[in-house]
Amino acid sequence: MTTNTAAIGAEATARFAPIGLAELNSQAALQTRVDRKYLLTDASAAALAESLDPRTQVLTLAGATAQRYRSVYFDTPELDSYHRAATRRRRRYKVRTRAYCDSGVAFLEVKTRGSRGRTCKERVPADIDQLETLDPSSREYVATAIRALGLEAFDSARLAPALTVAYERVTLLVPATQAHGPTRVTIDTHLYWCVPSETGAGSFTHPTLAVVETKSATGSGPVDRSLWRRGIRPDRFSKYATGLAALRPELPSNRWARPLRQALLPYLTSTNS
Repeated sequence: MTTNTAAIGAEATARFAPIGLAELNSQAALQTRVDRKYLLTDASAAALAESLDPRTQVLTLAGATAQRYRSVYFDTPELDSYHRAATRRRRRYKVRTRAYCDSGVAFLEVKTRGSRGRTCKERVPADIDQLETLDPSSREYVATAIRALGLEAFDSARLAPALTVAYERVTLLVPATQAHGPTRVTIDTHLYWCVPSETGAGSFTHPTLAVVETKSATGSGPVDRSLWRRGIRPDRFSKYATGLAALRPELPSNRWARPLRQALLPYLTSTNS
């Protein structure tokens, strides 16, 4: 995975004051929030950052404004988690281990969506050196969370790594205005996807794609409206589902057709031609 933190992390955010993680969470934890994702180029994302309110702050850890993430997504041999999302089943789940590479911290995360549309994310600490492995206690933790959805027959012993995703993230805190509360903005770049070798589908890095996500408690804010004025609309995008669909074109993927058609498949076609 190649990196170039200057593209977003240093140059575009140099004028923003730093903020630590504890202060960021105290000002904008946003546990209940509206999320929107946008697909841009890294150059467009840098231009967006440069256009933000000068009072914006950038998350800075150990002097770095870009943090490296690595996630391993687990699924059944039939890709039950993927298919539930692809067919918009009312009961869905996602299981992953996530490493915050620069801090050496990792978590096992279970995200569920129940029949009433409520999304819940739970997590427990994990071993950063064992991201591809679920020990018996971890599997029991996953099983308890997913069976609570009403999927009593779920067997966590069948879960195995299905996709690894790595990227760099810049996190910004855009200050509140009179009409809108604070907005938390993440910009993910240098995205890398890899499936296990036994599937034969390989891997790819997208060095020019930027996934921008806005998170606010009060709906569309100044960052969303700035993007809309540029003709950039939110996209339905999942690092797991969209990335896996790009690498395994036999999978049903209508739900993510637009980002696949506009961002991932053209790049894959051009690099493989």
